[in-house]
This record gives sequence, structure tokens and C-alpha cells, in this order.
Amino acid sequence: MTEARNNTRLPCGDRVLDLSCTHVMGILNITPDSFSDGGRYNDRDAALARVEQMLAAGATLIDIGGESTRPGAALVGVQEELDRVVPMVEAVKARFDTVVSVDTSTPEVISGSAAAGAGLINDIRALTRPGAMQAAVDSGLAVCLMHMQGEPQSMQQAPAYESVLEQVNSFLEARVQACLEAGIERSKLVLDPGFGFGKTLQHNLELFARMERLRPLDLPILIGVSRKSMIGQALNRPVDQRLSGSLALAALAVAKGARIIRVHDVAETADVVRMVDAVVAAGISAI
Repeated sequence: MTEARNNTRLPCGDRVLDLSCTHVMGILNITPDSFSDGGRYNDRDAALARVEQMLAAGATLIDIGGESTRPGAALVGVQEELDRVVPMVEAVKARFDTVVSVDTSTPEVISGSAAAGAGLINDIRALTRPGAMQAAVDSGLAVCLMHMQGEPQSMQQAPAYESVLEQVNSFLEARVQACLEAGIERSKLVLDPGFGFGKTLQHNLELFARMERLRPLDLPILIGVSRKSMIGQALNRPVDQRLSGSLALAALAVAKGARIIRVHDVAETADVVRMVDAVVAAGISAI
């Protein structure tokens, strides 16, 4: 078992996450083309019912996304993403007492979501889009920085690394430094190694096996592997048969020190997380 990283608190707008325990982030895709649940929650009432269900099942964050980032996904226009995401952030914050994360790289969506009550920016492009860094600084929100080789439209076309761990580490360290220089506090940063984003199955497995060596070592880690193709490839399972693989990886991620697990299957993952946390806590108290 890996001990938790140094950070014990993550300020998220009007809420603070206690990172001494692991949190489950429930996925809410309001897109027509997400790989697992595209189109299911485009209706506002269906989306809010889904949020209520996930919170009751044990989620402590809700991650709202208005642009699919599956391999080969089409780009979404700024206004369309704004129209999808910001009203949903407002609706969720008006009805539920929870941290809302926004899965976006778009400066206008970062700013609009912050004004609507979001607490975390979950950016697969690590604030590299023009204007995204300044929007994040102005928002004052926590930021999750993810590694991705290439762009969603082409990232799975022969990705290559000399050392996947070292190249992911170098990228994340550089993005953390850029955030610090721009004025984002270190206590508001989270890392995501980006499983499935410009990586082969072997890259994903190697990276997962060495997750505890992700740098910077003091920052908390968010892991998103729920129902992903790495599970399908390793187990030869279609998307709707990847629950067991997702839970296995969730357990391993928590044991290796991840603090936030981003998932579709909240109830099952919450049980796994609580069980692993209990074992880790017992081991620490016995020292």
C-alpha cells in the first residue's frame, strides 16, 4: 500500500475536499457521442436525476462534460459547449450540496462555469489552449492537469514514447510550474496521468504499475479508467461488460495513492474505495 500524498485539503470553490480519504467523482456526460453513455443525459431532468442517484450512491464530486474526448471525437464549438455545460452547473449547484467539476479545456466555459458555482476545472489539455490558463487563474478554482499525447481526434494513431512514465512526469512537472508562475496556488493542483489519451495498452499498463512514481510527488492524483478501452483490450470485453475490470483498477489506484477516482459506476466503486481505505487506515494505525 502507498501512503497518501502530502496534500490533505483541496479547496474547490465553496467546498473543501478532505483528501485524507479517497473521493469518487461521478461522470455526467451531456454529449451525444461519449463512448459509454453518449446521449443518455442530454435532457435536464434526466441529468439531474442521474446526479441525485450518483450522490446517493457515494459520489462526492460530479464531473460535467459537454465535449466528448473519446478517440476520434469531433470538436465542439464554444457556444455549443457553453450552452450544454453552464446551465447544468447552475442547475446542479442550485439543487445539490456537492463539488461540481467541469471537464473542459475552453476558456469561456471555465469562466462561465466558475460564475455558475463550479469548484474544479478538469482539463484534459492541462490549460494549454490559448486563454485557458488566464481563465483558470481568474476563476480561483482548483485545477486537474492531465497528460495527453496529441489531440482526441488523432491521439490513438500510433502513440510512441521512449519512457511513458518519464515523459508523462516531465509534462506534468512543466504544467505545474506554468500554473505556479501564472498565479495558481500549489494547493489547488491535481494530477491525472491520462490513461487512454495517446497511449497504447502497454503504455497504460506500465504507467498504472508505476503510478506511485508520478511527479510532482506531493500533489494528489485523479484516476479515470472507468470502462475504458484498456480494460476492453486486456479482458476482451465490450464497453457494457467492463465493470469488473474498472473496479479492479479502482482498487489498485487507491492502494497506490490516488485520491479521486472518476467513474460511471458510482455505487460499486464507492464500496471498493471504502474497503481499500479501511485497510490502508488499519495499516497506518498499526505502525
